Amino acid sequence: MGIVDYISHYFSVSPSHGKRRKPMQTVEIKVKMDCDGCERRVRNSVAHMKGVKQVEVNRKQSKVTVTGYVDRNRVLKKVQSTGKRAEFWPYIPYNLVSYPYVAQAYDKKAPSGYVKNAGQALPSPNALDEKLTSLFSDENPNGCSIM
Repeated sequence: MGIVDYISHYFSVSPSHGKRRKPMQTVEIKVKMDCDGCERRVRNSVAHMKGVKQVEVNRKQSKVTVTGYVDRNRVLKKVQSTGKRAEFWPYIPYNLVSYPYVAQAYDKKAPSGYVKNAGQALPSPNALDEKLTSLFSDENPNGCSIM
């Protein structure tokens, strides 16, 4: 926290005293939706929340994406209040994981192109095989080019 931030806190021109705005964030939630009615009910429940800027519903992936100045736990509670079982999005894209077929990461129920976010799927920082394969990689600008 800089000196300007410290001083601006005392000399604020905004009428709200002591109330800070939540940071802009994107909340992804996994919700099982079977029909248009389920989709509409989930969309309407979060669309009218204070601070919500955008709501995207993807029924094929069972995914709801909410963007805005919101608290992620409040969004989850609001979706759960519709009667649907909801949880935070547990998947990450397939191409961001080094070992996507590790038992803890691979999930048959995951949408195509996604795997579970598991620590075992990421390489260990001291792994020798990762260092050796990246040593001769074309993507490594300092790599050896023997041809």
